[in-house]
Amino acid sequence: MSSETILFDATWRDNAERLVARLAPDPADVTVFPSYDLERQFRVMKLVGELTSVPVPHVHWYEPDASVAGSPFFVMSRIDGEVPPDVMPYNFGDGWLYDASREDQERLVATTLDVIAELHAIDAPVDRFAFLERDEPGDSHLRRNVAHVRAWYDWAAADGLSSALIERAFDWLEAHRPAAVGTTVLCWGDARIGNVLYRDFRPVGVLDWEMATLGPRELDVAWLIYAHEIFEHIAAGYGLGGMPDFMRRPDVVAAYEARTGHALSNMDFYGVYTAIQYAIVFLRTGARGVHFGEREMPDDVEEFLYNRDQLERMIG
Repeated sequence: MSSETILFDATWRDNAERLVARLAPDPADVTVFPSYDLERQFRVMKLVGELTSVPVPHVHWYEPDASVAGSPFFVMSRIDGEVPPDVMPYNFGDGWLYDASREDQERLVATTLDVIAELHAIDAPVDRFAFLERDEPGDSHLRRNVAHVRAWYDWAAADGLSSALIERAFDWLEAHRPAAVGTTVLCWGDARIGNVLYRDFRPVGVLDWEMATLGPRELDVAWLIYAHEIFEHIAAGYGLGGMPDFMRRPDVVAAYEARTGHALSNMDFYGVYTAIQYAIVFLRTGARGVHFGEREMPDDVEEFLYNRDQLERMIG
């Protein structure tokens, strides 16, 4: 949904490699985000690869000139692995993760948390990743990130996708803003198992860095948790049992804290903040589906929100 991905083989002189090109999408195709800074993604992946053992694909080249391939792009090495699917969601049943043993499922969660913990342990992230600073105003990285997401929503709303529920949720965020925020770390941003290639239930490729940011560590942990909770919510809507014992919030929080020695706080706040961002994504992907003739435009755009009832409950 967020970019074009092309898999290809390259051969030159005595060398050959299996590669991936990531291209910015056509703005006419109802994009998820207002803009796509591929150089930003390229730089963060390159630095993460240099500073950690996190298995990001090796990035080769960034090309800003749209005349070469129709849009800016970067090229990275290709990695083989299994991905917990989004369509149909992995918790709907009959899949490699759903059918795995409890031990293998727990290994997948544990090793994914190892990745997040290592990212958060990068020293001097504000200096090293200064190019990730948000332009929006605010007296903390959290405030600037919230302002950035609000600007993202305002852009979507101006395109005929305004949501009273999302606006109420922003009001809830303001009313429940944490009095204190923890240390700033490098946040992956889209920290979910659907953005990881696994082999033997261990990460071998950590993908999709377009939402990378500087902020409190709770941003990534809440995102990891909510990414599963939303699939559980959708599964329940179809009368499916889902995976209720997988990636439970108390278990994930406790495991992260044990790894890092850092206590997490205000997880309800960060859960709502995550849910708002998912709701904005659902607005844009719903409108994108209308654009491509996959569905009709509803009378109420909130019908696009797969987490509508869930978000209603979260803000109470």
